[in-house]
Amino acid sequence: MATHKGSEGVIKVGSDSVLEIRSYSIEESADTLEDTSMGDSARTYKPSLTSFSGSLDVFWDEADTGQSALSIGSEVTLNVYPEGDQSGDTYYSGSAIVTGVSRTGAFDGLVEASISVQGNGALTESTV
Repeated sequence: MATHKGSEGVIKVGSDSVLEIRSYSIEESADTLEDTSMGDSARTYKPSLTSFSGSLDVFWDEADTGQSALSIGSEVTLNVYPEGDQSGDTYYSGSAIVTGVSRTGAFDGLVEASISVQGNGALTESTV
């Protein structure tokens, strides 16, 4: 069983890498529909619609094409490579809408940005 370091991860918007990534998260969820009927002794459910959302924390770089593509309201193809983007590596891909961008800075630190996305359709798992 393989484990991977977070530093192996790569995020791309289309084919452009997002540079200066500090951390990221991608969450998947599924709705359920209750189908319990009279006479049942326990509640039962059926799977329904799925969705995904995520966030990226980066050191802000206005010259980075990957970061620039993640402007508020834009719809992008987001590709998340948790173990890197070499042949045989697993990655996740989906259309996403940028729902939030927050930039912060302090006198003793670098300017950072936090970017939130909402999936628009299915998140697919593939291999490079």
